[in-house]
Amino acid sequence: MTNSCAHGPFPGTVSDYNGYLRHDFVVDGCDCLVVCPHAEVPGRHWIWRAEFFDHRPDTDLALLALGFHLAYMDVQNTFGCPRAMDHFDAFHAFLTREYGFHRRAVLEGYSRGGLYCYNWARRDPSRVACIYGDAPVCDFKSWPAGKGTGRGNPPEWEKLLRDYGFASEEEALAYDGNPVDNLAPLAAAGIPIIHVFGDADEDVPWEENTGVMFGRYTALGGHMELIRKPGVAHHPHSLDDPTPIVEFILKHTVQAVSPPATE
Repeated sequence: MTNSCAHGPFPGTVSDYNGYLRHDFVVDGCDCLVVCPHAEVPGRHWIWRAEFFDHRPDTDLALLALGFHLAYMDVQNTFGCPRAMDHFDAFHAFLTREYGFHRRAVLEGYSRGGLYCYNWARRDPSRVACIYGDAPVCDFKSWPAGKGTGRGNPPEWEKLLRDYGFASEEEALAYDGNPVDNLAPLAAAGIPIIHVFGDADEDVPWEENTGVMFGRYTALGGHMELIRKPGVAHHPHSLDDPTPIVEFILKHTVQAVSPPATE
């Protein structure tokens, strides 16, 4: 197999991913991968899957076919904690500086991946083109804590407490760093958001996550679109036809009109 990427070969091993070249390597001590399109779109745009690589990859495959790169960094199920976000910083720097990836990534958050996307995006919104959340966790008090109407997940909640370094559950529940609490920087930066969700989700109830997010983000003047799946639970993710998601991403990346340069 030969590398189709124009900026030189990626490190690590090469394999096949649905007919595309997949490159596996290590950055900042974490396993990473990049999948290259056959012919890349100008500007080297990319979608960054935050969690669950290759689970319902409908949107990923559609964007690969259109010339986007696909990237993933494995931070070992750490719920978007600060340490994981430091690793994300390193991965973004590596891809943009060494391989010419577009500074503004498309962030893709399935389920708990929402914590990664929003926690990283608020660090520096200028690195984000748009955010696609799919039944995303937007408040860990909802999941995995289960302090609302959802079932929660006690073992995952205990792990989250450790990953964030909380001294107690009380400290975690008082934490004001969840995505739903930190939307002002994204709205001020004009980051477009789209969420796909099932309105019968009992694991990550949409009312406590996407619903809260939508109300607060739009109140701040942010642009957010919702695709509701009536009667659908947490699974299956994505859409059988990802066209609406893909069109949203294209609108805010390759089809976006850059502002005129200023003196």
